[in-house]
Amino acid sequence: MLYLSENLKKYRSLKNLTQEDVAEYLGITPQSVSKWERGECYPDITFLPALADIFETSIDLLIGMDTIRAEQAQHNIHKTASEFQLCGDYSSAERVYRNALLTYPKNPGMILGLAGVLALKGESKEAISLMERGLPLSTNEKQKSTIRAVLCFLYLKCGNNDKAHILVAQLPHTRESREVIQPLISQSLDKNQIDTNIRNILLGTDS
Repeated sequence: MLYLSENLKKYRSLKNLTQEDVAEYLGITPQSVSKWERGECYPDITFLPALADIFETSIDLLIGMDTIRAEQAQHNIHKTASEFQLCGDYSSAERVYRNALLTYPKNPGMILGLAGVLALKGESKEAISLMERGLPLSTNEKQKSTIRAVLCFLYLKCGNNDKAHILVAQLPHTRESREVIQPLISQSLDKNQIDTNIRNILLGTDS
């Protein structure tokens, strides 16, 4: 049911139906349809065939099984490529991502995954090109931070020192990183120490 709420709204709009139209067809209140679309609750499973009929689609598409299957397939691709990389078999990892891009040509995860493998292989120019292409498409902040950090070094490697310095200035400050914060919050800090750390993060001071 993960994608049901957004799909109910999407398919209703595609059919130019109102929430009142759907409610009347099902014999329920428009408020119930509104709650489904907002994700506040889910329709009873017995309504799914009728909803699929209204929107002229399948139950699988309505609940987002196509999206779930695609996400699982992509997860498996990354997992396979990662296993090859951990074994030092970068060529096999590269093949995995290049094959994946035939199916998902605009997927930022696949683009940046291939870029990372190429960086490990020392193929810096193509890695840079892919990173510059994939970064604006990605919404995965952890992945973007990692790729930007790698990209700084790739720029240096290719003699693009100015680009490296411009990019490094955009990276999150080290005082805000997990590696810095996690050990601190694991300690038994008193109130003054907590306040000092808050000042350091917000004001950039070490006093």
